[in-house]
Amino acid sequence: MLTFAGVSLTYSDGPVFERLDLAVEPGRLVALLGPSGCGKTSTLKIAAGLLEPDRGLVENRFRRTAVVFQEPRLLPWADARDNAAFGLAALGSRRADRQARAADLLTRFGLTSADLAKRPAQLSGGMQSRVAIARAYAVEPDLVLMDEPFAALDVGLRRDLQVLVRHEVELRSAAVLFVTHDVTEALRLADRIVVLSPRPARIVHDAENTPIADPAAVHAAAAALLDQPAVRAALLLR
Repeated sequence: MLTFAGVSLTYSDGPVFERLDLAVEPGRLVALLGPSGCGKTSTLKIAAGLLEPDRGLVENRFRRTAVVFQEPRLLPWADARDNAAFGLAALGSRRADRQARAADLLTRFGLTSADLAKRPAQLSGGMQSRVAIARAYAVEPDLVLMDEPFAALDVGLRRDLQVLVRHEVELRSAAVLFVTHDVTEALRLADRIVVLSPRPARIVHDAENTPIADPAAVHAAAAALLDQPAVRAALLLR
């Protein structure tokens, strides 16, 4: 389990959040929503050990954590297979073993055998995102931190990758903390939805969710969620 207990963080322009309490349990996808600048990415950085909070306790009991960033951040000189295998190389896996594992994941994520030898510049945005997700899952993490990984993609590609991520949660039972600005994305993906207010951020909504596939049901659920005054105010809706 990942636990934040009374966590506070301050930047030079003021407090980001104060006494934040948050937990992510094994096998669950938690969507973190909130306005720009409220500390969603900072929360992921703290969870990943890339940023130290000012106060409070952060406990990550998961064996291995992987991160999927907003941009794919692929190595431009390496092909798709070697990019997906990058984490395995860092762990000391044999080249043949890591390439086989990367190829298996990329094929399952929708790339063709010809795509495996392409460098990032030869891949579409959706393909690059698939490689980045494969890179994360290749190391067999039990916690994946995702920071708006599909924000720059068109609606069709975004939905395809949402299905892929949800499938991986159910297949591997790995926990996911997923940052998004998109209420409908949260409703499609999450087992639990947490909404942060503007800075200094606090949790204004924390509720269970059953992932929704039907488009009409998603939009109805989004309307109901945004009808809550605290959520509307947090997301800066009038």
